[in-house]
Amino acid sequence: MNNKNGLFITVTTLLILCSAVLPAEAALPENFDISKNYYSVYGGPDLNATLVGDNQFSRGDTATLNINMMNKGEISGFKSEKDADIGNYADEMLQQSEMQYEAQATTAVGILATLKSDNPDIKVKSEPQEAGTLKQGKESSNPTKFTIEINKDTPAGIYPLTLDLSYQYQNNVQVGGDDFDSVTGLVTNKEVGIWYENKTQTQTINIEVKKEPYFEVTNVTGDLYPDEGGMLYVTYKNTGEETAKDSTVRISASDPFSTTDDQAYLGTLKSGDSEVAVFDMDVDETATPKPYSLSSEIFYEDSDGHDQTSDTIKINTEVLEGKNSLPGFELVTGITMALAAFFVMFRRKKQH
Repeated sequence: MNNKNGLFITVTTLLILCSAVLPAEAALPENFDISKNYYSVYGGPDLNATLVGDNQFSRGDTATLNINMMNKGEISGFKSEKDADIGNYADEMLQQSEMQYEAQATTAVGILATLKSDNPDIKVKSEPQEAGTLKQGKESSNPTKFTIEINKDTPAGIYPLTLDLSYQYQNNVQVGGDDFDSVTGLVTNKEVGIWYENKTQTQTINIEVKKEPYFEVTNVTGDLYPDEGGMLYVTYKNTGEETAKDSTVRISASDPFSTTDDQAYLGTLKSGDSEVAVFDMDVDETATPKPYSLSSEIFYEDSDGHDQTSDTIKINTEVLEGKNSLPGFELVTGITMALAAFFVMFRRKKQH
């Protein structure tokens, strides 16, 4: 298409953005005429990724990582491949034009970010994320987001995640044309060929699973019957790395359970310590004998003196068969009633 100056420019992308990945040192494309290439450039994009915000998380967390990127790429030098013919204005203009195009070699085009975890306790739930194009010296306008899940049994410590940043960059440029307009000073049939290559940079993003108390139920005892209830004994153990001070556990009673005794004091639990909580539970008379799960949580003071609340801790218990429905109960009851009736009749006859 001719512009208002009559300049006709054809831009040929010799390796389009959506093509298959090629080795970084791929051979020159077949239609790239090196004899018409004025310069080769050294350098390119250099992406640097940083985690925005706190990198500390608790075991059991589902968290979103916000990753920011900056392109610190630079051009370290040019190599002259062909000199323009002195006095050939079209050649001189093409040489100047190629130099301008070569300066774009530091732009990272079509960035695709992939976050990976080699540790089974840390799972990356997000697919690869598109992060756009980033010019030299520029920072991403919006962070790239990844969701991770941390297993509730993950030990405290530093966990490295691998971030792969794949993109294309301008490896070389070739310009051509021979129709010089002396009025405008432009080459009117200029053609531009751009050779892209693929590149992947790998970076480590560290996250930390915090040291803190962590509680598990290690034992549950107590006989619970319909319409009677009973005492429930629950052993809590601090399997975390830090001490929990002034710990109190609260149980959430749901159908068929109820209680007016829903809290128990555990005291100070150091790492590895256990304590038994006792709850007086009522059970509805219509409760079905089967296993049940109750919820509880522990309120405590951490090592910094801050009040904390644990995650929900499940208590697996069971409602037993009612005592009046135990095997043989009906038979014994029937015999007892029959004997009582016989005794009454016997006394009446004796009195007569």
